[in-house]
Amino acid sequence: MATKDGDGWTICRQGHRHWGRYGAAGLLAVHRDEEGVAHVLMQKRAVWSHHGGTWGLLGGARDSHEDPVHAALREAGEEAVLKLDELRVRGVYHDDHGGWAFDTVIAEAEALLDAVPGNSESDALHWLTLPEMAKRRLHPGFAQTWPAIQAALPPELVVLDIANIVGARAEHGWWKDRRAAASRLLNDAAGKSLPHEVLAQWFPRVVAVVEGAARGADEVEGISVVAAPGSGDDTIVEVVRQAKPWERVLVVTADRALRELVTGLGALVAGPKWLLDRL
Repeated sequence: MATKDGDGWTICRQGHRHWGRYGAAGLLAVHRDEEGVAHVLMQKRAVWSHHGGTWGLLGGARDSHEDPVHAALREAGEEAVLKLDELRVRGVYHDDHGGWAFDTVIAEAEALLDAVPGNSESDALHWLTLPEMAKRRLHPGFAQTWPAIQAALPPELVVLDIANIVGARAEHGWWKDRRAAASRLLNDAAGKSLPHEVLAQWFPRVVAVVEGAARGADEVEGISVVAAPGSGDDTIVEVVRQAKPWERVLVVTADRALRELVTGLGALVAGPKWLLDRL
């Protein structure tokens, strides 16, 4: 196990020649402006490189000890001068060729971050809108997966009805200390990849609503905890109403009345099992 031990060519079961003995990963940084327009950071590959002159992702071979996220961020840091600490990883798209795979790591940028080539592998780096992407000659591998990845780009918000989920968890004695039970659930859920129809790993924006005796539950990384001043259902409805028009919203609850309210606002719903099965 050594740095750069993934460098090298390999052949997948489909007969394609790929760079990366242990697979490869790339960074797809996305910024959505105030009007909801998506901008994607793209690399114009150096003419001398494989598929030179095409537009693709910052990325490269994974080392044997790396996961896709670490590999994509490392490669992006080598190929570009870019503030990686200002990116928030939202998901991973896994393209398996059989014995070799490319993982696209989707990361959210709060602004159009400055980005310039950091080595000779890039001729240019530009933030492109989706219509501009359609006019560029894309790297063949990226072009093949782009339609599926593009479908997963809209920001997504998951709203957790903590009281309902804690009750469904049926943890012994949870009703005696609702705050502690809520804190345990939040800590168990922090950092977990959630189920997604397209992405192999998904880390959406998560808002957890706590109410009553559970108010004051622990803050955890990656989850915004909102204490309901009154009814938890009313607060969840307000969180859904405040979502941006281009955000897809999923509310996790088994409460029938609440499900009707939020679906009337355009949100999707899932039962507590959807989350509990991941913990």
